[in-house]
Amino acid sequence: MSGTDDNAADRPVLATTFMQDSVRVSQREGPVFQRTLFNLDFTFVSGVDLVAELADEQRFVKHVYPNLASLRPMVGDGLLTAETDDPHWQTAHGVLASGFTQQAMRRHHPRMVAVVDDLTRAWDRAVNAGPVDVTDDMTRTALEIIAAAGFGQSLGAFRLNQSHPFVRALTETILHCIRRVTLPPDIGVLLGRRDEHRYAENVSRLNAIVDDIIAARHDTEEADLLAHMLSARSLDRRAIRHQIITFLAAGYETTAGALAFTLYALATHPDVLARARDEVDEVWGEQSPQYEQVAGLRYLRRVIDESLRLWPSAPGYARRARTDTILGGKYPMRAGDAMFVLIPALHRDPVWGRDVDRFDPDRFLRDRVAARPAHAYKPFGSGVRACIGRQFALHQIALVIGTLIRRYEMRSDPAYRLRIQEALTMRPAGFALDLALRKESADDRRRSLP
Repeated sequence: MSGTDDNAADRPVLATTFMQDSVRVSQREGPVFQRTLFNLDFTFVSGVDLVAELADEQRFVKHVYPNLASLRPMVGDGLLTAETDDPHWQTAHGVLASGFTQQAMRRHHPRMVAVVDDLTRAWDRAVNAGPVDVTDDMTRTALEIIAAAGFGQSLGAFRLNQSHPFVRALTETILHCIRRVTLPPDIGVLLGRRDEHRYAENVSRLNAIVDDIIAARHDTEEADLLAHMLSARSLDRRAIRHQIITFLAAGYETTAGALAFTLYALATHPDVLARARDEVDEVWGEQSPQYEQVAGLRYLRRVIDESLRLWPSAPGYARRARTDTILGGKYPMRAGDAMFVLIPALHRDPVWGRDVDRFDPDRFLRDRVAARPAHAYKPFGSGVRACIGRQFALHQIALVIGTLIRRYEMRSDPAYRLRIQEALTMRPAGFALDLALRKESADDRRRSLP
């Protein structure tokens, strides 16, 4: 949106390009290499064959890396930070998996549409009035969709001049947790008691806000994730609180990044944008899109997939050996040893062809997907610990992007070069678009055809 507020300051950002640099290192060092970020040691893996082997649930299991484990004071044993063998994770996963069925997604759709309507009203005010900060506005959108569809709440992202208290507490807490495990020890000491006190206050604020949401919903029958968890009776209030904060913390960061990267790809590839827009006009017409119509955007889905290939917003995931083993017949691992799958490097493996840095949605044509190894594409993680909200995220991304390209002409600064911010996730930095309303509708163009 145009204007100033404190959302940009709230966004958790670290002054590092560690993951991006590691992608470049992988091209020199091969499929397995080691690097250290201050006091965090990483053994990176990027080769398709090795990643496929790490997916074996009998030999390997998800490893909760220190950067994720640091979030436990905030999210407890939520789906993101719990160990796979933890019975709390197994119970919660069983409950929540049924909250992302196709039937559930149909119920989420109208709430998503309502949030996207708020976004377009905000962008309409910015038409011919100066650029919009894409990453900020996609962050607002992703937060509102998760809050509305998941828990029947609005965080006021498109109404307030400053962030909702929940958002400020959430982003400050994420940044503090990451700093504690990634900054050099001497700098960590300088954070001091004041920051620790602020951190404790933020965690208490998050807990209080979410507990109030849960208490207020106890006797209602909303068809959302919160109602689903309450009706299951197998999760106590504390566990439900942890899952709500987990979905907001993990879901909005990754989805906002995917939305922003996809808009960047479209803005810098006008031929792809034109083809995606034609598809939206054809499938949606001029009406508000229905659930099935969003799923019918086959080419746009390939655009999204290719954007996630080049820059997945989650840079990787870790796998731990259950027992002593040898990975790929070459790399010894003791029980408990972990390797970090560097997703952007995996997505540039030679199996993707020679020009792996070129944006090409047709890489995801059905026959080309079938010809590649199954484990070559991992933007949502792997196995039983893959992102439980994958279909939720993909549906909202297609809905948001489809709506925006149907309504607006979007121009980026020709001098802009992609810069990526790293924190818990990766997102474009400083990416802005100038907006104009499209001059003619899809019906106008159809009537003009001979």
